[in-house]
Amino acid sequence: MSTAPSAQPAAASRIAIVTGASSGIGAATARQLAGAGYRVVLTARRKDRVEALAEEIRAAGGQATAYPLDVTDRAAVDEFASAFRTIGVLVNNAGGALGADPVASGDPDDWRRMYETNVIGTLNLTQALLPKLEASGDGTVVVVSSTAGHGTYEGGAGYVAAKHGEHVLAETLRLEIVGRPVRVIEIAPGMVKTEEFALTRFSGDAEKAAKVYQGVAEPLTADDVADTITWAVTRPSHVNIDLLVVRPRAQASNTKVHREG
Repeated sequence: MSTAPSAQPAAASRIAIVTGASSGIGAATARQLAGAGYRVVLTARRKDRVEALAEEIRAAGGQATAYPLDVTDRAAVDEFASAFRTIGVLVNNAGGALGADPVASGDPDDWRRMYETNVIGTLNLTQALLPKLEASGDGTVVVVSSTAGHGTYEGGAGYVAAKHGEHVLAETLRLEIVGRPVRVIEIAPGMVKTEEFALTRFSGDAEKAAKVYQGVAEPLTADDVADTITWAVTRPSHVNIDLLVVRPRAQASNTKVHREG
């Protein structure tokens, strides 16, 4: 999959904001968008992480700015958005899973936190920045959802519900703004092995986290997903990738995975 854009982004749309950019898919996406000619703005709660990544991107010849931000804090999001007149790309990547309990015993606090980060966080950034995207004359909203947003599985109801919410947000927004110069792209990754996703889900239990990927020779990497996002963003302006589901070859569905040994 080629990530090279058909042309360098126009000046008015050269700013790309990536949420959840402190690690994993967000960090990889920031690197690749910078390589495609965008000035990336990196947001996440961990100030040290986004500042280090911005420095890394600048050292490689790219343009990057770090901005510590909690996407669930609407006042902070609005203050952040006020710094921009126009932007070209918003990548709503901040999110995550907590727990793998059945509905009967799931922790309501975990459900609430997942909904707040995955859905309300995406809503906050999209609402605050949509006028800036439209003002560019060529804006793109990316929602990084999950295959969990398109199929249920046991032990995942809280995360599945949140990702279904993100999917519906993207689908509805696309209907509501048709005819305006903003695309809405949803990227739904399947099994991705990053340094933190499963560890966070299982509260730092490395043994449980490792079992998620046990026997899977080649799960997706953060770079695989970032490559997909960058390809979709850099298509010609009239081309909208409504929904792109990307899984490793070993995964046929959320519940059907080939494991060796």
